[in-house]
Amino acid sequence: MIPMIRNNKGMTLLEIMIVLVILGGLIAILATSVQGSLKKAKMRQAKIQIAEYGKALDMYYQDCNNYPSTDEGLQALMQAPPSCSNWGPDPYLKKLNKDPWGGDFSYESQGNAYVLKSFGSDKREGGSGDAQDVTNE
Repeated sequence: MIPMIRNNKGMTLLEIMIVLVILGGLIAILATSVQGSLKKAKMRQAKIQIAEYGKALDMYYQDCNNYPSTDEGLQALMQAPPSCSNWGPDPYLKKLNKDPWGGDFSYESQGNAYVLKSFGSDKREGGSGDAQDVTNE
């Protein structure tokens, strides 16, 4: 009688399912971590953009002795206003970028001060978390 040789090198369906469940759990944990980091990065990016626009507004103020009006908005940083005689050869901004969530920055002039903000991921005033407003105040 010839002895039967059994091939036990394969995996059972149950073992494959356990490996898939473990991999799925690891991927879920990793995705959550990456999402949180992405939200924080967008908040930091909005703060950096506001700071850069703030520098341009301060240069405008130095040259023109006032901030652009609310009606002129940030677009005033890209062209010389008629009331400003000290405007240099280059604009303060070459173009206006959207905030990290694809919305426009809000600019309001208050005479010798201004408020510049991004409305966050919900693109509405207020909110919390990544929907929180980012402002220069």
